[in-house]
Amino acid sequence: MSKTHIYLMPGLGVGPEIFKKLTLSPKFELHYLEWKKPISQEETLVNYAMRMTDDITHKNPVLIGVSFGGILIQEMSKFIDAKKLIIISSVKSKNEFPKKFKFASVSKIYKLFPTSIVTNFENYSKFFIGKYLKKKADNYKRYLTVRDKTYIEWSIKTVLNWKQETPIENILHIHGTNDNVFPIKYISNYEQIINGDHTMIIIKAKKISEIINNYLN
Repeated sequence: MSKTHIYLMPGLGVGPEIFKKLTLSPKFELHYLEWKKPISQEETLVNYAMRMTDDITHKNPVLIGVSFGGILIQEMSKFIDAKKLIIISSVKSKNEFPKKFKFASVSKIYKLFPTSIVTNFENYSKFFIGKYLKKKADNYKRYLTVRDKTYIEWSIKTVLNWKQETPIENILHIHGTNDNVFPIKYISNYEQIINGDHTMIIIKAKKISEIINNYLN
């Protein structure tokens, strides 16, 4: 029996390592996608998504994306035939953005974001005081592997200016009740993860795996 091919797209600035705790059925063959450097700050999400489809080498795959990766796979699905779409800690349209995102897009205040916090995270992590915050900082350093300044600036601008208004049909949306990036009060039609925050792909991997396995089976 041939396996179902699953392509996994991580969130903004992070690598495929975030998926390592998933325990998906052996009936699936996993392929890990990685962020490419944008051609320029002016590259559209549509063009970027089209370039990303070059890394899809199997027909009718399942696409799974986390956060910004969830937005990206939705755009990628407009260029290829995908069997299923699964997004985690993400949004299905710009209408699910919190009000602060909408304000940032209109005001363009995002241009003032100090990207050096991401590109030189080690220099700032020493200010994380306390056991909980130090653990958070260690996790960020471990998974925050894509720190190119052009990519970070492009990503922030691109997320905030995403134009999709109508959700794609038959998409599985897995979302945590404690997500502080995309608050659940703005999200509709989702599978709920109790106490899941925006990093739940790591800390709630067992429950997320269970939902994905049941859905695809």
